[in-house]
Amino acid sequence: MTWARFCRVKPHFVDGFPAPVSSEDARVLLWDQEQVVAYRDGVPVPAIPAVDDDQDLLDRREAAVVLDVKPRSVDSYKNDPGLADHVVVVGGVDHWPRWAVRAYGAARGTMSGPSGRPKGSGDMVPRDLLPGRIAELLDENPAVTAAHVVDVLGVAMPTAQKRLQQERAGRIVALMRAEPDLDLVQAAERLGYSPAVRRVALKAAQELLDTP
Repeated sequence: MTWARFCRVKPHFVDGFPAPVSSEDARVLLWDQEQVVAYRDGVPVPAIPAVDDDQDLLDRREAAVVLDVKPRSVDSYKNDPGLADHVVVVGGVDHWPRWAVRAYGAARGTMSGPSGRPKGSGDMVPRDLLPGRIAELLDENPAVTAAHVVDVLGVAMPTAQKRLQQERAGRIVALMRAEPDLDLVQAAERLGYSPAVRRVALKAAQELLDTP
């Protein structure tokens, strides 16, 4: 059928139509082609395998479950070569093979943060992994300080301040785009940013919004 008729008839809401294979609460719904064709032809709809396979393609929510982090942390990780080199775009949505997500998680697990930053040392977390580590710290505590980032990740204070500002600003903008009724201050409050860090984050978020 045409796309216009599909939108009008909404066959995917009819009882018996195969359930989406996209993750729960996903904005873009995806279906298994074999299941849809079977439904169309009136033959038994094959079941989705119940056992995880290394070749399964995972979206950001499913990858977050494997990595035991929040989906927004995956947004920070996806530019890392460990994931970026294996991305598969399906229906406009980024996916990664389960094996690649597991390998990325295993590699991250071998890089535990130092208990402190040795005096005179340089940055101790590789630059490409730093956004993901910052995201994790913000997931745990939205009011995390730059000093804490320095202690945990071993980065220089200017680096910690800049990265926190960028991550907070990015989350404010992402939340505003997801909920257009929110303004900058409301989004910052929803994210739990304290007044002490809110001013700088709001300024950076406004700059992101103003960027073409």
